[in-house]
Amino acid sequence: MSMDMTTVGDPGLLDTLQHEVALFARRAEQTRLGGVGQVRNSMDRAAYLLLNRLDREGPMGVKALAASMGIDSSTVTRQVAPLVDTGLVKRTSHPEDGRAVVLQLSPRGLSRLEEVRSSRRRLMAELTHDWAPEERETFCSLLTRFNHALSTRQASQGSGPAPEAGVGPGSGAATGAGAETTPAS
Repeated sequence: MSMDMTTVGDPGLLDTLQHEVALFARRAEQTRLGGVGQVRNSMDRAAYLLLNRLDREGPMGVKALAASMGIDSSTVTRQVAPLVDTGLVKRTSHPEDGRAVVLQLSPRGLSRLEEVRSSRRRLMAELTHDWAPEERETFCSLLTRFNHALSTRQASQGSGPAPEAGVGPGSGAATGAGAETTPAS
């Protein structure tokens, strides 16, 4: 793909798009899209994505978790440590290889994740209360597609496996989970 993408489309529209994406990234990070209600419902992006992945895919080792999220093992190890310390994630021995460690969402972790998901669903409902259902679906679809394009670009530039892009139907995409895939800087 050696095509100069800056010549594709209306430069004014592309300027507006990049500005709006930059604003979204900043506001999403500032609010952490933590939901509505009590402050206790906020959770940082890394914790949310780790807990969500363990819930969706089940118990797994650090390397598998890192690969599925498109980040390195040392990052997962660092990010999961406070989740283990607070009892949201359990470290257990692999059933077939007792030396290997498996990370698993604890019952407390699942409860906390559901609490945060519910709060974030309420926030997404509040922010889009005056949108038609089709507008929500279109926005979700386009944001998922945009995140996938970012993920694919990042992977093609040799920065490792593609990070978690959008999430599929029924897994929280319409509730704001997809918004949490904004790349960290």
